[in-house]
Amino acid sequence: MKVHYDEAVDALYLELGQGEPDGVVEVAEGIHVDTTADNAIVGIEILEASRKIDLNTFLSYTLELNKSLPQATAGLQ
Repeated sequence: MKVHYDEAVDALYLELGQGEPDGVVEVAEGIHVDTTADNAIVGIEILEASRKIDLNTFLSYTLELNKSLPQATAGLQ
């Protein structure tokens, strides 16, 4: 999943798939679900996002490193 936020228009887009959107379903005011021709969900757009969700919480993330990774790649040098 990729998250895109456009501060200029206060729109948040959650990219869920790689398909090209063919249609849009408005599930609530200002919340649109992008779908493909075969009804797969590829994205969700939230307009006036800062009024609907806490962007500071939503746009933050935690990265956990796999501590065994250096040992696993040691033989690749």
